[in-house]
Amino acid sequence: MFRCFALLWVMFCSSVVASEPAELRLATFSADITIPLGHRCMGVLPTKALRIEDPLEARGLVLLGSGPPVVLVALDWCEVRNGAYDQWRDQIAQAANTVRNRVLVCSLHQHDAPVTDSGAQALLDRVGMQGELYDVAFHADCIARVAEAIRKAIPLAQPLTHVAASQAKVDQIASNRRVEYPDGRVGYDRGSRMSPDSPAALADAGEIDPFLKTIHFYNQDRELAVISSYATHPMSYYGQGGVTADFVGMARRRRQLDTEGSMQIYTTGCSGDVTAGKYNDGAAATRAVLADRLYQAMVQSAAVAQRQPISEYRFRCETLQLPFHEGDEFTREAMTAVLEDEQASEKNRILAAMGLSSLDRLERQPIDLPCLDLGIAQIVLLPGESFVGYQLMAQRLHPDSFVMAIGFGESWTGYIPTKRAFDEGFGHSWRWVGRGCEAIIRQQLTRVLAE
Repeated sequence: MFRCFALLWVMFCSSVVASEPAELRLATFSADITIPLGHRCMGVLPTKALRIEDPLEARGLVLLGSGPPVVLVALDWCEVRNGAYDQWRDQIAQAANTVRNRVLVCSLHQHDAPVTDSGAQALLDRVGMQGELYDVAFHADCIARVAEAIRKAIPLAQPLTHVAASQAKVDQIASNRRVEYPDGRVGYDRGSRMSPDSPAALADAGEIDPFLKTIHFYNQDRELAVISSYATHPMSYYGQGGVTADFVGMARRRRQLDTEGSMQIYTTGCSGDVTAGKYNDGAAATRAVLADRLYQAMVQSAAVAQRQPISEYRFRCETLQLPFHEGDEFTREAMTAVLEDEQASEKNRILAAMGLSSLDRLERQPIDLPCLDLGIAQIVLLPGESFVGYQLMAQRLHPDSFVMAIGFGESWTGYIPTKRAFDEGFGHSWRWVGRGCEAIIRQQLTRVLAE
């Protein structure tokens, strides 16, 4: 009788323990992902890497304790596209013992940094352009090093007891590509750097999200990590062969020196149509000015962060099936002809390979739209160069919470204009999607942000 009672008691205690929520834990990691000299930058820039001005990094965190782990990793790279994007997610998922769609990989989109697309490079290989988009072996090594950093970090994970969400206004960095001129004309012609007395620089900044948003993770009163996000193209000047994380990397590293023991992770918001052009003349000295402005916002946001207890997080994921570019030059036949034309420029052949790879991807699988819900804040990862209107849309769809919309996830899309931008004739060779994106994204954002 006593033995039966003891057995029942053990079974009861076991069931109680099993029903209690698992302790939340957080691990952080980083790895160097600097490209070698001679590597191409931004996919198509004619001047390849001549010198390393500062290193490129992968920085991220792993959340454990509420279902399969969730991983967020931010890369100081221009873009990761198509099959290369799945290579990153699959190997990180294996390292973290989770599944692909719970791995949020985003690029910061610096232009003096690589674009990777395994399908495009395979197509280029077939026409004698080996390694012209990116170094496949180097890419594989980077993924392996980040995966190994994650494996080493997870056993060192710290308890996660509190989170905070805060923001601060950024002074004079972001400005929209869209410019309304005095004569009534509208043009999407504000670049990343402009002459200070040019009409585009003198015009109003246009539609932007003026705030740097930060989410802080704590073990009691000790900060473990911070994710910062701001919507602007992250470069002051580029294309001269100097590999760099640019002003956003400078600001992040300066802030890291202030916060020993807390991993500083920076992500780029939805900023396909947002640059520093109104406030950036392209001079070398201006890079440090922009970095200081971003850094000051990081400090100000941290100063107003207020910790809130956290006992669980939730994860949701929807998918996006976006239309392909409507232009005749984006048909499979037209892009194949350019790819196989030995008289065509390297740039156009690379763009054709990327377009074909994207078309293959679209026919094979949709884009994941993941959302990490921390209760007081949500992180949603959008694809490619989503315009800032999508970030503002996400905030309006969930007005009673703190929504951090990150851009440059799966990036086969290139630019993703809003309906207004399509209607106003936005055109660029770095766009692979067609009309109709806004309605699709609105519908799926509504679903994934729903509580």
